[in-house]
Amino acid sequence: MQYLHIRRREKMDNRTYLKKIIIDKVNGEDINEVEDITIEEARLNVFLNGEKAISMMCIPIDQKAHAIGFLMSENVISSMDDVEEVNISDDGLRVDIKAAVDEDSLTNLYKEKTLVSGCGGGVTGNIAGQVEVPFNQTRFVVSPDTISTEVKKFYQESELYTLTGCVHKAMIYLEDGTTVTAEDIGRHNAIDKVVGKCKLNNLDTTKSVLFVSGRLSSEMVVKAVMHKVPIVVSRTAPTHLGVTTAHKHGLTLIGFARGKKMNIYTHSGRVIG
Repeated sequence: MQYLHIRRREKMDNRTYLKKIIIDKVNGEDINEVEDITIEEARLNVFLNGEKAISMMCIPIDQKAHAIGFLMSENVISSMDDVEEVNISDDGLRVDIKAAVDEDSLTNLYKEKTLVSGCGGGVTGNIAGQVEVPFNQTRFVVSPDTISTEVKKFYQESELYTLTGCVHKAMIYLEDGTTVTAEDIGRHNAIDKVVGKCKLNNLDTTKSVLFVSGRLSSEMVVKAVMHKVPIVVSRTAPTHLGVTTAHKHGLTLIGFARGKKMNIYTHSGRVIG
């Protein structure tokens, strides 16, 4: 089993999105001035065929993956075969993509602009069901032990959370045991980034498990549906709309995955002991 580090590891001082600050730390009656680390929010501008498509507040890392993952989540881009170029500006705050696009989905993105519940800042144009996705009939299965093991690793190996306590994480577990991870201030951003990494590296997500931090609300489930990910796992709860969306589209939804315990809300046949 391998752990896929697509992003190059850097020393903290070279990561411009990590900022050192001085705070007053209170412990009972003791107050001490100490150094702390915060994480930067930046506005990432995504241009599609020369026109601005969207701006997203995020951590300025994995920007190409973020842009590709988001546009594929929204069905604006159908597959990597439709992408001609992906370029990033020197300051890291603009991604330019040349690609064949689904004009109806692009129009929906601008027209609907639904503020999703993921972190209070995500936008989707296709959450209300404008895009029809076939029922997921994959026979990919996973054992409860694998889920328990990967959940434990998922929370132990969260680098930016350890440093800042201010990020969400997503991880794709592939059929061969490879894992791909991404972190961001937004849960929805983390999913877009991790799926975008897979797409940019020609990795098949149709036989995979998506692990996410935080609750499983409907837009989190929709992103998995759009990428044909068959199983989604969280340590916390789903919403009712998240459950009904997963049931409708053939997605196995697992919540409260802690230790050897988990709740399987939909399509439990993919979890085989």
